[in-house]
Amino acid sequence: MSESTLNNLEDLNKYWQENCTCELKNTATRAVFGNGNNKAEIVFIGEAPGKKEDETGIPFVGAAGKFLDEMLESIKMTRPNIYITNIVKYRPRNNRDPEPKEKEACKEWLHQELNLISPKLIVFLGRHSMNHFFPDLKISNAHGKLVIKNIPGINTKYFLPLYHPAAALYNGGLREELMNDFKKIPIALKKIEEKIKIS
Repeated sequence: MSESTLNNLEDLNKYWQENCTCELKNTATRAVFGNGNNKAEIVFIGEAPGKKEDETGIPFVGAAGKFLDEMLESIKMTRPNIYITNIVKYRPRNNRDPEPKEKEACKEWLHQELNLISPKLIVFLGRHSMNHFFPDLKISNAHGKLVIKNIPGINTKYFLPLYHPAAALYNGGLREELMNDFKKIPIALKKIEEKIKIS
């Protein structure tokens, strides 16, 4: 199977599981693939799998994942409506932040995954996923604001940065902020659909 014949997520994940050079492979239990609706209008991107994700192979299944599910429910969505993935596909030891070279090693995998799904909106969960695409943005300024930009090699041009659910779990102020920002997702989607109709 060559990289040029990857036209579904199963083949893509199989290919990159074998060919990804990320060093986290050596310490993680398994690769944690993206999960959800492969025709989703919205893709959520976190930073890296944690302990529970490493055990189960499913992204966002720990405490942060439960909080995410609650917030999805608040905007009348569920996991089967969306797709969720991470910047890196392997758990960093002790849940440390992924390093630049680890993100770089998983970059093609992520970008091809996004283009296969081709969502209308990409939602960043936390600064790591946002800074992967927008290195100069600060999450404290950018959260909850729709960013429109053509990025070479990415089909989607609408992005919404949010705080990471894990950070919000330990900070009451952030929690409220994130819940309010989450309510902007359906509004952003509506705006995008109107723009697409006009163009």
